Amino acid sequence: MNMFDTYLHTIITEGAVEAQRHGSPTVEAQHLLLAVAAQEGTAPQRLLASAGLDHQAVLAALDREFDHSLSAVGVSRASFGLSRSSTPVNRPPTMGATAKLALERGFAAGPRKKDLRPAHVLLGILQAEVGTVPRALALAGVDRTDLLTRVQNAIADDGTE
Repeated sequence: MNMFDTYLHTIITEGAVEAQRHGSPTVEAQHLLLAVAAQEGTAPQRLLASAGLDHQAVLAALDREFDHSLSAVGVSRASFGLSRSSTPVNRPPTMGATAKLALERGFAAGPRKKDLRPAHVLLGILQAEVGTVPRALALAGVDRTDLLTRVQNAIADDGTE
């Protein structure tokens, strides 16, 4: 396996752990984002950290998004004793639609498979225009467009990212 394949395998595996931790039967883009943020010392993790997004900050942003989404329909997690995660699933989660789309977007940004870098995974996650991840980043005050630009520049500037 090359460097990208190893990184991708790690992100998907850790994304599945995050999904299970949150009681989700599917790995979604937010779980991949959490996995990326947890990979200390990698270019994508450093890019997220430069925007103030370590693993804990991503978790907090996702919690704010969850609360905000509930409030849109008049529900308060505190009022009903709701937790973010539901009952843990007993089988490994499968890849969900948002995770598949994020990976497809990231792969499409590289002209050839051998040109793909770990930052392409983050690029695909951040390119979503709608969904949990862009809502969470907006609620956290993250300039997603600026972060996207920095990820694209990192890919362009250093062929090893």
